[in-house]
Amino acid sequence: MTKLNPIIKLILSLALTLAAGGIAGVFTATAIGTWFETLHHPSFRPPNWLFGPVWTILYILMGISLYLIWKQEATPIRKNALLIFALQLSLNFIWSFLFFYFHAIGFALIEIVALWVCISIMILQFNKVKPVAAYLNIPYIVWVTFALILNAAYFELN
Repeated sequence: MTKLNPIIKLILSLALTLAAGGIAGVFTATAIGTWFETLHHPSFRPPNWLFGPVWTILYILMGISLYLIWKQEATPIRKNALLIFALQLSLNFIWSFLFFYFHAIGFALIEIVALWVCISIMILQFNKVKPVAAYLNIPYIVWVTFALILNAAYFELN
């Protein structure tokens, strides 16, 4: 099997993360003006317009970090890092559907806790392979921590 060109790996890494975010975003957007606005909102809720730009930046950082890991020599540690990346991205994707499409705020809260744990493990695994890839995910874990608190507040209020 031939090796992929590094530019192709970068493009695929970014496309994967941005596509996951974009697809989930479509389902999120359909609920924003309807069901979501009927909820009781916590006082610290950011404005709706902020989420799109923040998540876009986070998905770009995730894509770059994925690329940095993917381009390293194939080892069992790298394989584990890639697997945990796939798991956390899947959980990230599912959360939007649980919260916004199915209106399952409680299940979304449980799921985002699992997501937070996976991101933490991913950062630790990435650090073993390429530390800068781990550091690129610090804004992500910070934002998901805030999202977890926000999800908990929505659960409590509704």
